[in-house]
Amino acid sequence: MTSFSRADLDRIDAPEEVGISSYRPDGTLRPSVTIWGVATDAGYYVRSAHGPENGWFRRLVASGRGRLRAGGAEYDVTPVQPTDAEQAAVDAAYLGKYARYPSIVRGIVGPAWHPVTLRLDPSVP
Repeated sequence: MTSFSRADLDRIDAPEEVGISSYRPDGTLRPSVTIWGVATDAGYYVRSAHGPENGWFRRLVASGRGRLRAGGAEYDVTPVQPTDAEQAAVDAAYLGKYARYPSIVRGIVGPAWHPVTLRLDPSVP
């Protein structure tokens, strides 16, 4: 596992929303979709609030690579299914970062959302 530096995690996690894109089979980048994401000590995570059939999620998993736009920077990333041990920290990070949206954030934390959570690792060139 290649991980982001602490400085990169802080930059990526600072904005409330980030942009995520996936690559098409021909190598071109799809348009960016605005989503929520959170950082923990183990990495940066995104979650599909509309389940596994959400277009951006499905395409990112199928492609196996994408581009994250956050904090004025862009990063090529590889989506990875987090371990069970990571999920509690991800849930806590979502609850903390998005606490001002209690009715929304409570609806995207917990075991039902773990299968649609991805850790975005920086792609190695």
